[in-house]
Amino acid sequence: MQVSVSHPIPASAAVAALRRCAVRHVVTVPDWVQLSLHSHLESDAADIDLANCCSENQCLTLAAGLYLAGSRALVVMQNQGFYNCINTLRALALDARIPLVIMVGQFGREFANLDQPSTQSRRTMVRLLEPMLHTLGVPFQRLDGEDDLGRIDAAFEQAEAEGGPAVLIVGAPMAWH
Repeated sequence: MQVSVSHPIPASAAVAALRRCAVRHVVTVPDWVQLSLHSHLESDAADIDLANCCSENQCLTLAAGLYLAGSRALVVMQNQGFYNCINTLRALALDARIPLVIMVGQFGREFANLDQPSTQSRRTMVRLLEPMLHTLGVPFQRLDGEDDLGRIDAAFEQAEAEGGPAVLIVGAPMAWH
């Protein structure tokens, strides 16, 4: 799988995909890889509520509460934060079977690794994400370019059909347009 550095995912296209998926809330601890997405969501034009949290654990619990209240939420965090909230993910999404969709930015990924599998990264936090997801039995898909934005729809469908988590891995920084 090749990540497109010359054609990264435009934040505006990601917001359009979230609207298409009827996402009403984005719950986040801001992620540098998805910083342009945060910026677009902060504008009133996005028409999606942005909730900044203090921790990734808080993100997951808030998103679970929004789901239980009948609202569709997306969780946005970076890989380091994902490792921080594994127990909360286990409790809410794996054990309680609450559908949670999480976009995880691959913070720290080397530009030289962008055309290689992330499992070949020199950085532990990048290299271990996919094997960790496999170990936990958490389905994931990669968002490496604009053509992959349909995977957001698929992640929500899978999480809701199976009653559990689905992760979207954002491999490279999103574009600002």
